[in-house]
Amino acid sequence: MEANAFEIGLNSFGEVATDNRRTLDDAETVRLLIEEAKLAESSGVDIFSIGEHYRSGHVDSAPPVLLAGIATATERIRLGTSVTVLSTNDPVRLYHEFSTLDAVSAGRAQVVLGRASATESFPLFGYDLADYETLFEEKLELFTRLQREEQVTWAGETRSPVTGQVLRPRMRPGGIPTWIGVGGSPSSVIRAARHGLPLMLAVVGGRPQRFRSHVDLHDRALRQFGQEPQPVGQHSLGLIADSDEKAVETWWRYWEPVARQLAQERGFREPDRKRYEAEVEHGSLFVGSPETVARKIAATARDLRLSRFDLKYDVMHLPRQARARTIELLGREVAPRVREILSEELIHV
Repeated sequence: MEANAFEIGLNSFGEVATDNRRTLDDAETVRLLIEEAKLAESSGVDIFSIGEHYRSGHVDSAPPVLLAGIATATERIRLGTSVTVLSTNDPVRLYHEFSTLDAVSAGRAQVVLGRASATESFPLFGYDLADYETLFEEKLELFTRLQREEQVTWAGETRSPVTGQVLRPRMRPGGIPTWIGVGGSPSSVIRAARHGLPLMLAVVGGRPQRFRSHVDLHDRALRQFGQEPQPVGQHSLGLIADSDEKAVETWWRYWEPVARQLAQERGFREPDRKRYEAEVEHGSLFVGSPETVARKIAATARDLRLSRFDLKYDVMHLPRQARARTIELLGREVAPRVREILSEELIHV
């Protein structure tokens, strides 16, 4: 793709912020997300996405509602999800929510569908983790057909049949942009290709280049299934500040306790400063000054043949000022610099 068409987005998991050491309450954080989306639009960011979680300290449990609020406060920026847990959502309800969002936003809606790395929604909504694969496979088939077909008849094991339904409001022809989020499973890559859908790589640990085999697999599978070529994007965590030192110290302060808690919950190795600095230097954390982050995004985009990069910019209790500075610098300095670097590399090929 052309370098000027490379997309830069922001992801939020609705993690509560602080303001002058005061922790914002849930309602304040919801309103902050709307303000941050407005700032992202004015700064030149292409896409603003909300996650879906059911954990303490997260306020992203109703993404379509939040995105509709953002839609009424913005005009240009595209609006999506960093992950929608399709396995524990109903495809018909999801279609209605996102067709309505697309109408409210005048065609700016999109979605990333995932199986869920955090599984709190399964017991919350009465689903069995033993049905993890079947739920996603069946619901993806139904959701895809609802977008692409005017009238759908479908039957499966995970919900009641759909018999000739025509849903309203209708989405645009062909549906909204729908990506499949992948954390490392080759079967998920093949599933995305079988449905002719783009790939969103969730790179949250280790060198991003290790996902090159997934990109190659996606390309091969698309061809074998007779599908058109599809784009590949990447989601990673990070923070941008006016200097590398400030960014590295700020992110470590707020990221380390969150990473430590997740490590304890899931049996991972707990973070330490040496490993953290290695992740910043060569791994999945995009932390630094605008020039540092831009060069790292451009290098990753080249190695993985990306057409989109989304930065998850919030982490628990990160000051709202640091969040805002990341948003401003990403849109005003990093995004144009990434496109400049990619353009220069194309010229010299």
